[in-house]
Amino acid sequence: MMTNPTAAKREVLLFPDATPLTRRAAEEFVQAATSSVAATGSFTVALSGGSTPKALYSLLVDDAGFRSRVPWDMMHVFFGDERHVPPGDKDSNFRMAKEAMLAKSPLKPEQVTRIKGEYPDAEKAAMEYEQELRAYFKLQEGELPRFDLVLLGMGEEGHTASLFPGTKALHPPSNRFMVSNWIGKLFTERTTLTAPAINNANQVIFLVTRADKALALKGVLEGPYEPEQLPSQLIQPTSGKLLWLIDKDAGNLLSPEIAVTGNVGARL
Repeated sequence: MMTNPTAAKREVLLFPDATPLTRRAAEEFVQAATSSVAATGSFTVALSGGSTPKALYSLLVDDAGFRSRVPWDMMHVFFGDERHVPPGDKDSNFRMAKEAMLAKSPLKPEQVTRIKGEYPDAEKAAMEYEQELRAYFKLQEGELPRFDLVLLGMGEEGHTASLFPGTKALHPPSNRFMVSNWIGKLFTERTTLTAPAINNANQVIFLVTRADKALALKGVLEGPYEPEQLPSQLIQPTSGKLLWLIDKDAGNLLSPEIAVTGNVGARL
């Protein structure tokens, strides 16, 4: 049995329900943004799909207190993954983020770089997005982008972004950090950042709610290191922070010592 290497450098906070979890996520988002702008003059974030991130995006733009604290003019938005659909499709991560936050924010179109999920060839979309990231971050060959913040969800089988169990994206070519990925169980292609690219971020935040995630979450946080089965275990920032924000339903199988109450904020 391999010991789970994420346990030594993570913070796991447990909340009674999604409302305080979302507010804590918004506070973390604002703190990451303001710290990044103070240090470098800009803030780069890779957004996630899913219902919990959607609530966060809405809160950031609809709540006057949070909206006034986000440095919108210094921000550039990217995406961690995308479905193989046009930008107006109901399943598009871009569409969700646009409707929840982007279209209601002061962000200009040039501050948002989306993945072209409408391309018939998902690999073309992945390669084009990688080139856009290389240009924005001014990367040399072999270098990875360093996002200030990457937001992630987790599926009920332990996937994150579009890194699904047993798929080729878990073992990407060494010269690629954005890849297409065939997911047989969904009979579809997706595009996704690789685990090394996510792990190069300054901060990674998982947002996990709902009881159907509980067993996989226990496996990810407490089980042996088996990332082929539970790809979320691959996320181990190399020189950044890893934060798990979990509601009571998703965390109902966790051992008491794994998580602390969200309003305490103790670091494990």
